[in-house]
Amino acid sequence: MVATPAPTVARAPLEPAALAPDAAPWQHDAAVALLAHVQRLTAPNPGRMTGPGTNSYLVGSAATGHIVIDPGPHDPAHLQRLLAAAGADVRAIVCTHSHPDHAPGAYPLQALVMAAGRPKPPVLGLPSAATARAHSHFVPERALADGERLQLHGPDGQPRHTLLALHTPGHAANHVCLLLEEDGLLFSGDHILNGSTTVIDPPDGDMDAYLASLQRLRALCDAAGVRAILPAHGRVLGEPATAIAQLVQHRLRREAKIAQVLAAHPDADLDTWVAHAYDDVSPELWPMARRSLLAHLQRLDRVRFEAWMHKEAV
Repeated sequence: MVATPAPTVARAPLEPAALAPDAAPWQHDAAVALLAHVQRLTAPNPGRMTGPGTNSYLVGSAATGHIVIDPGPHDPAHLQRLLAAAGADVRAIVCTHSHPDHAPGAYPLQALVMAAGRPKPPVLGLPSAATARAHSHFVPERALADGERLQLHGPDGQPRHTLLALHTPGHAANHVCLLLEEDGLLFSGDHILNGSTTVIDPPDGDMDAYLASLQRLRALCDAAGVRAILPAHGRVLGEPATAIAQLVQHRLRREAKIAQVLAAHPDADLDTWVAHAYDDVSPELWPMARRSLLAHLQRLDRVRFEAWMHKEAV
């Protein structure tokens, strides 16, 4: 069981521009302050799967030091900007999962912190599973326990900022979300995005696990008073409980459509199923939709799923 979230306290307001859908265009050369002690620095790796780029977050202040969440790709300029935004005082580096747009910057950032004369910050997260693709291999210095709390303390020794770690498999077997308890902010990694739907790519991705993790996060919204979701790609999401409920509904509607396609075309191939089940999506995205269809197929028809996974492995 996860530790009970800390009681809600008086919380500082979020910067309004952080929630505005028409906020200023994305820029990558400076961190954006969402709160006085929460900054977002977006890596310059925009693309079809990354949106404006990977959001790296810094939690903390000059008084407490900082925890970096998702240092991103190994981009030296981005890592230098992260170091500067933290005043080189990084107490820990956390990777929400091992995909190549999230974790490769962790150990290089650690080295930069040490080169600046600061103590070595541990690299935390969960190790990649055997099911992960080769480019997503990752081993943290220490694995985060489900329900573990990471705390930053003020000069008086009292905890100021607390991150609750939650194991949320689905997008990746080693995915972790983090709740900043004092402020009710959920760092969702790739589990919940703004502006796109995350890809579930078997075998490391698992739709059953993904939906179960969403339900767990939905319950957390009520238990901990979560008031915003900070995704690894895209802007801040307000009304988190509603956002999660809509995401679950979207996935289940897609699954129902896939079930209808399978029934209508039982002997077709995977590409035919994708063309029918994702006819409302640009064909440019069908290669990725193909992976998510396989994840739904695992729930709907395990025999056919295993047959297709065997074909791809040969």
